[in-house]
Amino acid sequence: MNATEITFGIVFLLQISCGISANVFLLLFYICMISASNKLSSSDLILAHLAFANSVVLLSFGIPETMSAWGWKNFLDDFGCKIFNYLYRVARGLSICTTCFLSVFQAITISPSTSSWAEVKAKLPKYIVPFCGLSWILNMLVDIDVLMYITGPQNRSSVQIILDLKYCLKHSAGAEANLIIAIMLSLRDLFFVGLMSVASGYMAFILNRHHKRVQNLLGLSHSLRVNPEIRAAKKVTALATLYVLLYGRHSVMLSVLLNMKEKSPLLLNSHIVFSFTFSVISPFLMIHNDRRMRTFWKRESHVSNKVLN
Repeated sequence: MNATEITFGIVFLLQISCGISANVFLLLFYICMISASNKLSSSDLILAHLAFANSVVLLSFGIPETMSAWGWKNFLDDFGCKIFNYLYRVARGLSICTTCFLSVFQAITISPSTSSWAEVKAKLPKYIVPFCGLSWILNMLVDIDVLMYITGPQNRSSVQIILDLKYCLKHSAGAEANLIIAIMLSLRDLFFVGLMSVASGYMAFILNRHHKRVQNLLGLSHSLRVNPEIRAAKKVTALATLYVLLYGRHSVMLSVLLNMKEKSPLLLNSHIVFSFTFSVISPFLMIHNDRRMRTFWKRESHVSNKVLN
C-alpha cells in the first residue's frame, strides 16, 4: 500500500465512524423522545427513517470500500456481494425518496392555511408510514437487478464485466436489459430529485416572503424570532439543497469516470469519498438545527452532575 491508499483508507474509516455515530445518535434521540412524551412529530418520523437509511448506506457501502482501501482482497463471496450491494442500492434509493418526501411534507406544512393545500395538510401525517412502506417496496423492486448480476471477484467468467468494484463484479445483462435498468434508475432518481428541487424552491420563496413580512412589521431586531415550522423549513431546505448539489456532482463525476479510457485511482477514490458525504453530513445538519438537542444535552448534563455529586 502506498501513502495515497493509506490516506483514503483513513478518510473512509473516519467518514463511516462519524456518520454511523451521528445517525445512530439521532435514532436513539427519537427513541428518548418517545419515552419522554409518548409521541413523535410527523417530521421526526421521516427524519428517523432518513437516519436509518443513511446508516445502512454507510454500513453496506462504506465497510467494503474501507476494507478494499486498506488492501483486503476477495473478502466477499457471491452471496456477500449480492447482499451488501443490494442493501446499499435500496438504502440509497430510500435516502432519495425520504429526503424528497421530507421536502414535500415541509413545503405543504408551511404553505398558507387558506391555500388549496389546507385539506392536504391536515391529512398528510396519516400517509407517512404508508409512504415509507411504499418506498421500501419500490426500491427493492427497482434494484432487484443487483441480486442477478452482481457476483464475487472469484467468479470471473467469459461473460462481459461492465463494472469492477475490486471486491465485487457486475456482469452485463445484455444491451436491452442494461438499457431498461439504466432508464428505470434514472427515472426514479430524476423524479424524486426534481420534486425535491421544486419543493425546496417553494420553501425558499415562502421563507423569503416571511422574512420580508417580519422585517416590515417588527423590524430587523425581531426578524429572527420565527415559529417552529419556519425553523424546520429552513433545516429541510438546507438538507434538500445539500442532496441536490451532491447528486449533481455524483452524476457528472460518474459520467466522467465511465467515459475515461484509463481510470484514475485518485479520481475514483475521490468520487467514493464524496459518495458518502450526504449520509455523513446530513445527521449533523439535523442535530445542529434542532433546538431540542440543546434541551436534551442540558438535561443529560444535569442528570450526570447529580449522579457524580
